[in-house]
Amino acid sequence: MNQMDRAISILRGYDGPEVRIMEVCGTHTHEIFRQGIRGILSPAIHMISGPGCPVCVTGTGYIDEALWLAEEKGCTILTFGDLVRVPGSRESLQKARAKGAKIRTVYSPQDGETYAAAHPEEECVFLSVGFETTTPSSCIAVKNAIRDGIRNFSLLTANKTMPMAYEAMKDSTDLFLYPGHVHAITGLSIPRMLADTHQVSGVCAGFTARELVTALAVAVTNFEKGGYFFVNCYPRVVREEGQPEAIRLVDSMMEPCDDLWRGIGRIEGSGMRLRPEYAEYDADTRFLPCRAEQITDADADPCSRAGSSPGSVHCSEKSARRSIRPGHVWYPPRERAAHTIFTDPIRRFSDREKYLHFCRSRSAGGRGT
Repeated sequence: MNQMDRAISILRGYDGPEVRIMEVCGTHTHEIFRQGIRGILSPAIHMISGPGCPVCVTGTGYIDEALWLAEEKGCTILTFGDLVRVPGSRESLQKARAKGAKIRTVYSPQDGETYAAAHPEEECVFLSVGFETTTPSSCIAVKNAIRDGIRNFSLLTANKTMPMAYEAMKDSTDLFLYPGHVHAITGLSIPRMLADTHQVSGVCAGFTARELVTALAVAVTNFEKGGYFFVNCYPRVVREEGQPEAIRLVDSMMEPCDDLWRGIGRIEGSGMRLRPEYAEYDADTRFLPCRAEQITDADADPCSRAGSSPGSVHCSEKSARRSIRPGHVWYPPRERAAHTIFTDPIRRFSDREKYLHFCRSRSAGGRGT
């Protein structure tokens, strides 16, 4: 019997205590369904779908900010293709592009910086969305822009980090299926610390059927033994120290901030933004009168993620109720209410009222002036 057959046998024959395993990564969720892995699991093994990919957890307010930059400030929005169809409060970037907004798809932040260099007459804003895996590339793009003297390029950041998300969700699972690509960058200190001091078990997994099945078999075998554990089941890619150079680069250019996760709510310290010394390349500082995030039911409702089961959203209910603080209402009372949260109320800009008027008019179905 080879390794794959042994792992499948363990998962099918598992008769230990019931175990909840949360796959945090959207690619893990996709592959588990695509490979039919749920079909080989014992009834005592329950898979819980976690937050998903960075695009999945990007809030509607962020899309609204990008739309405002395109439609009111005349900026060229540079974005990954998978973000184009994500809905804002009233429409997506795709629909705005069809109406004439400058929305261009690029394959990397570096492509965005190159486009800005070739079009100095345009203010170019790259939508920097991603976990630890892609954040370093956004930092490199800013470094390249500084080196090349490009002043018409900036980032609208929605970069997120996983440690505080793990902390927010740890009570909703017995163990995590950690995303291998994230920990290829960050290393293994966080999952080891969670196992040692927070009593949160987990395994780090790759993305092929063999890697996933093996990691799940290792997870349930260790869970049945009792105690708290962490096992790196993706050693061909994930090293103990991760990628120190990438970590240092991000730490030197970005700082933590609170951020909103669609379907979960606000998680303290889970976002990343450019440090003040890079304000010239921060679209928030350059263009937006305030960092306002419009939270609709799609952001705050933990059941809004397609295919979620009640068991998969317990963490979301807890987090959303704790984190979301209602503010100004933008929608008329007869419509679904959306709340405004100003994450930095000290900041004031001259066109703040124009921005708020734009947001209110969009909510009512019109356009700002």
